[in-house]
Amino acid sequence: MTEIINKLQGIITVLNTPLTESNKIDEKSLRENIDLALQAGVAGFLVPGKAGEVDKLTERERIFLVSVVVDEVKGRSPVIGCASAEKEQKRNKIGRKLIDLGCDGILADITYNNEQEYCKQVQSLADLKPGFLILQDWDFSGYGVPVPVIVRLFAEVDVFKGIKIEVVPAGIKYSELLEETSGQLHVSGGWAVMQFIEAMNRGVHAFMPTGMHRIYTEIYSLYQHNNKEAARDLFHEVLPVLAFSNQHLDISIHFFKRLLFRQGIYATSRVRKPILKFDKYHEKIAEDLIQLVMEITESLEK
Repeated sequence: MTEIINKLQGIITVLNTPLTESNKIDEKSLRENIDLALQAGVAGFLVPGKAGEVDKLTERERIFLVSVVVDEVKGRSPVIGCASAEKEQKRNKIGRKLIDLGCDGILADITYNNEQEYCKQVQSLADLKPGFLILQDWDFSGYGVPVPVIVRLFAEVDVFKGIKIEVVPAGIKYSELLEETSGQLHVSGGWAVMQFIEAMNRGVHAFMPTGMHRIYTEIYSLYQHNNKEAARDLFHEVLPVLAFSNQHLDISIHFFKRLLFRQGIYATSRVRKPILKFDKYHEKIAEDLIQLVMEITESLEK
């Protein structure tokens, strides 16, 4: 368990769910994206996350998607299965299936209402005996799960080894949790990808963004090899992409599926409804930014 968590240093990519024109999961495109991510040097996979339209997939689709990822990865990198669900019973049911499929660990977003109920639901997932459990601390309007509650769970729940922080502001919470757990809790960033350099300065173990595998892994590698100026410069090159795509989760899904389609990785850029409209202004901006991403990626391959 500890060995696997220790491997999760770097970019843990959250895969967009590829769809055919008939709105089915496109297995061929999914496998191609996985292989390209592995070639780029990602540290792991999270599937299906919010960027993977997890809430719009049937339970059968979720399990199929994860089974394809586990099969294609073949142990070359850790796979984290997403067990998130509104109800505890469904969350545990999905979690059990993900463990049985061979996921190295599971992640879950559990709504925080009060400490007692939250800890009960975390323990319920932990009782499934996953290789490790990562909690998704998702709160776009506040600070998410209280730090003392997370620290308590880390001390009391053996399999709880990591947290994905997506709160406002994220940076301070990274530092608080790393300090309170002496750096032993695996801390990763997600939606706050525009603070990627800040997150690494603060000592996070990993980041969980969507797409742009080659660019993200290069930024991380440059930083870890103490070429922080080059890491910052490359990060600044893609900031316009992040500023646009991070307006809203739905805009991000639209954008990165279009990017994957233009790169020839996905057969379509189809998204699941309901989703925010992507209008003609978005389309024009997206085309320019997709070209930018492709040019930067090509320059890294030379």
